[in-house]
Amino acid sequence: MNEQLMIFDSHTHYTDRAFDPDRDALLTSLPQQGVIRCMAAACDMESSADSVALTARYPHFYAAVGVHPEYKDVPTDYLQRLREMANNPKVKAIGEIGLDYHYDGYDADFQKKIFCEQLQLADELHLPVIIHCRDAMGDMLEILRQYRPKKGVMHCFSGSAESAKEVLKLGLYIGFTGVVTFKNARKPLEALAQVPLDRMLIETDCPYLAPVPYRGKRCDSTMLTEVIAVLASAKNISPAEISRITAENAARLFDCPLDETVQG
Repeated sequence: MNEQLMIFDSHTHYTDRAFDPDRDALLTSLPQQGVIRCMAAACDMESSADSVALTARYPHFYAAVGVHPEYKDVPTDYLQRLREMANNPKVKAIGEIGLDYHYDGYDADFQKKIFCEQLQLADELHLPVIIHCRDAMGDMLEILRQYRPKKGVMHCFSGSAESAKEVLKLGLYIGFTGVVTFKNARKPLEALAQVPLDRMLIETDCPYLAPVPYRGKRCDSTMLTEVIAVLASAKNISPAEISRITAENAARLFDCPLDETVQG
């Protein structure tokens, strides 16, 4: 990997079973491969706890805790449990939270309830939010305009250029994944054109969304070099500059200093 790159993977799922065979070897090696910081995002109560545990083992990791919109088995005390986990100083966000209307049988009212409760929790704890939105942009924007989170990111952005403008008006960052490398990436590239350098993040969403030429393989943070190359070309600056700017953006959003030495 190019030594000039300083990569902050702003959205990972390294607690996923896909990493069971070699998780420690992979995560330990990341700093030597230019990946200086990773945000471990959660989907449910178990992965929230597991993400926090990663931060104790790997100094270059930070965590988010929260309940994904597709998670239906939400315990009645989930907010208190998230609040307690967020007491850990390496928990830097609430997420991923949001709305997902992609699959038949979704419960929009329940998703909205859980999303709004977690937006309020983030506000109470003065933490940014990591937002998931799929096929629900209308309801998403309505809720965000109502709750006005102080800081956050729309992760794995899949909306239109016009939706990107609305998200930016709300003061949020926008995260880009390996999807920008796909042949059918016209929509995310049009959205990318609307996002200023100081509001973009890079992310893998690993183990999912491996970029070209790794499609179909398990994704990991080292593959962000491909995403960086696309963003650099689109913004007409060097890959090193894109990696530095997006790392600084993520550090600012999540309050994760880049000048602290970490040992993998």
